[in-house]
Formats: sequence, C-alpha cells, structure tokens
Amino acid sequence: MATLRLVLGDQLSESLSALEGTQPDDTVLMAEVAAETGYVRHHKKKIAFIFAAMRHFAQRLEARGLQVRYVRLDDPGNSQSLEGEVARALAADPRLTRLVHTEPGEYRLMEIMKAWPERFDVPVEMRPDTRFVASRERFARWADGKKRLTMEYFYREMRRKTGLLMDGKEPIGGQWNFDAENRKALPAGVTIPQRDWIEPDTITQEVMALVADRFADHFGDLEPFGYAVTREDALRHLKWFITHALPDFGDYQDALKAGDGFLFHSVLSLYLNVGLLEPLEVCEAAEASYHEGDAPLNAVEGFIRQIIGWREYVRGIYWHFMPDYLERNALNATRPLPDFYWTGETDMACLADVITTTRKHAYAHHIQRLMVTGNFALLAGIDPAEVNEWYLLVYADAFEWVEAPNTHGMALYADGGIMATKPYAASGAYINRMSDHCKDCRYSVSAKNGEKACPFNYLYWNFMIENEGRLRGNQRLGHAYRNLDRFDDARRTEILADAQRFFEGIGIEPVRRKAS
Repeated sequence: MATLRLVLGDQLSESLSALEGTQPDDTVLMAEVAAETGYVRHHKKKIAFIFAAMRHFAQRLEARGLQVRYVRLDDPGNSQSLEGEVARALAADPRLTRLVHTEPGEYRLMEIMKAWPERFDVPVEMRPDTRFVASRERFARWADGKKRLTMEYFYREMRRKTGLLMDGKEPIGGQWNFDAENRKALPAGVTIPQRDWIEPDTITQEVMALVADRFADHFGDLEPFGYAVTREDALRHLKWFITHALPDFGDYQDALKAGDGFLFHSVLSLYLNVGLLEPLEVCEAAEASYHEGDAPLNAVEGFIRQIIGWREYVRGIYWHFMPDYLERNALNATRPLPDFYWTGETDMACLADVITTTRKHAYAHHIQRLMVTGNFALLAGIDPAEVNEWYLLVYADAFEWVEAPNTHGMALYADGGIMATKPYAASGAYINRMSDHCKDCRYSVSAKNGEKACPFNYLYWNFMIENEGRLRGNQRLGHAYRNLDRFDDARRTEILADAQRFFEGIGIEPVRRKAS
C-alpha cells in the first residue's frame, strides 16, 4: 500500500504539507497540463518560469530518494488536466491506495478538488497549506465581527505572532509602521544596483524551447530569461537583495524611473509565490540585516510589512470573501480594456513604459501596478473582470489569491471598500512627483484640459463626476469633492468632453457609465 502525493506548480517547497510523512513506496505526482496554462493566456515568461522551477524541483525530490512521476506538457498520453493526471497515475500503479494533496491557492482549483473524494476510488486527504504565517482559519477568527478589516491591525498581530522587529511586546523603534518615510522620488545620480540574473541551464533552455513552440502567440517576451528556478538560486537572489538593494528599498520603494521596473525592489515575490522561498526565512534575513546595522529600520520594516502584512492579508481577504468577491463591481465600471495594455503603444509615457517593462520581464513593481496601470484602469472605468484577467495573465508572480484582492480591491475599488478606505485615484501630479516619465511625455502634466493635457488630469475629475453618487459620502474624498464643487458648469462640461474625446480616441467608447 502506497500514497500518491500531488504537488502543484506553486507548491515547490520541501516543507509542503502534502510531502509530510512520505514513505519509500509513495509516488510524488507533478504535471505540466494545458488546463493550467490556458485558463488565462499566461505570459510566455511566466509559463517558462513555473515549468522550469517544477522540473528542477522534481530533480531535487528524486535526489532525496523520492519516487517522482513527472508528466511533461508534450508527453504522449498527457490528459492535460490535473484531475486526468491523478486518474492516470492511480490507474498505472494499483499499489497507490490513497491520494494526499495540499489545498490549492485558487478557488477554481479548490472547487475541482473538493469533488475528488467522490471522483476517485481511493481515500483523498486535502491538507492545509502551512507555508503561510496565518492560516485561513486564523484570518477568519481575526476578521469575525469586524466592520472594517484594516490591514494595519492584522499586520500588528502578525508582528506579535512572529516576533519580527519586536522588543518584547512593543515594536522596535517605538512605532509599527514607517511608511511615511518611504515615499521619496528617485534623486538624480542615485546608483541603482545591477541585478544578479541567472543564466538558464539545460533544463530551463529545454522549457524555453517548449514555450517558444507551444505558446508563441501568448503575450510577452520569452528572452532574456534570468529568474531563479531552483531554491539555491532563489536564496542567491535573496542574499543579493539583502546586501545590495534593501538598504535603499525603504526610501525609494514608491519611486518610478523610465526604463527600470526593478530599482531597489526584491523581485522575491516570484519565488515566494511558487514556494522556492518561505516568508519567514525572507523576513528573518531582512531583520538580521537591521540588527547587524546594514539596513535602516524604515527599509526593513517596509519590506517585512509587504510579506507578513500585505501578502498574508490579501490571502485572507481572498478566501474570506470568495467566491462572490470577484463578482463585485461597486463603481459599475464597464469600459473595455484598451488595446495598448497589450501593445504598449500609447503616447502616455508612464503607461507605455510600464507596459513595455511588463511585456519584457513579466514583472513590474507595486507602484507601477497600482498607480500607473491600475490608476488608469480605475479612472477610465475599465471592466474589473478584464483588468483582473490582464494582471493574472501578465505577471510571473500572479496567482489569483494574491492578484485578485490587490487588483480588484486596491487598484480598482471594485469591492466597494473591503480593502481600501477610498479609491487610489490620482492625477498626473502624483506620477510627476514620483517619476521622470512626464518630462519626455507628449502630454503636459501641468495642463488641466485640452488635447495637450495629461489625460490623468481630466480623467481624475471625470472619475469623480461619474461616481459622485457613489463616492461623495466617503469622508476621505471630502477635500476632492469640495474642490469639485468650486467648478462651474463650463469647467465640468470641459472635463466630460475631454474624457469623452480621449475614450473615443483609444476605442473604448461608446460604452459610458451613467453618473449616479
């Protein structure tokens, strides 16, 4: 009697609960299947990253003496679904009398896997994913009875639980959050550290050839490819970040620079989200850097907050509110996604740069995502379903549990305020303050209206007008609406006309939301 143990492409951790108690006769199943590459048309580099990491992880397990049944995408007989591959593995070896797997990270897979006890003629055990600081049950207990699920208070609980940056019961430095110190624009002449990219080995090159052949029509550039696909190289990238980028990460984490999507960011989300790194080891490495005097507190706290604060929080939000969460469209946004989200062909310099970076790297840092592509989609009233699909598709670190709350809630306010107390709406002034994009843009960030004006300027006020009935009561928008009240009818008409002209020019009208 032996057990079939399923490992998914985002579960590449030797500490995975599905692998606990593995016996010599057990079989570990890993499978590259079309169902997972095709539910959205993932970026070519994302597919290559995950498949290459899977193949290297299978080798790692085999080196430990485990029996691994690895199904490649182009293997003869591949059923092209996880359920089909489980069925094939059980049928191929009658000694396998039990199925063990770790709960998936996405709701769509959870619904499929819930049916497996009836689907298969063997006992099925779904184990919790213990690689997170907060279990789903712990988040639910924290959320129970609260009118507002404020991330800051959840983050403080995670600090207390882990002891990270704590001095007894109090936070080191006397405050929990140093975000106010982490909003500096990039000064001229600052040296940005050169990335330590990984040269693709034979296995990765084989995967890249497969992706080039099978997914040539998918979004994005396959080369150059320099991401880590093994735990050893992921640890190498962690060490590089701690040494070379973390000291300046805090100051410039919100900065934007044309032609650079990385700056001082860690890019470790890729490795965390597929399991090559674990959250506490990453946070402990950052904390050690602070205690050794190599990185300032504002940088280390800001980085740790991204992981045990935001990352854990968005997972909790996702599972707490699914499946209805993604059905919400609080602002009744209905316009289609503009074509330039795929091509990068727009005269708006900031958008062109971020989309070009995304096409090249399957990555952009959080301010590029939230305050450029996300801010535009919010102001333009783009259908949340189309925006969610784009974010899930284009980024190598995107899995629905982490992508959906960040996009649907933070960027689009489509959840009606579960994630954010107000929409993260901004005019061109914010982008000008935090970036160098505006100086070479066709549009003038100082112009408020007309064909030469930065579209973010009039789209901001158009957004406020279109959503006046929905948002005027929001206390955090009181200043904006008091300013809007000073506009005469001619100014309002001019704003609406500019927005209409712009939307028609990029092909996303005649759809128009009714002001409410």
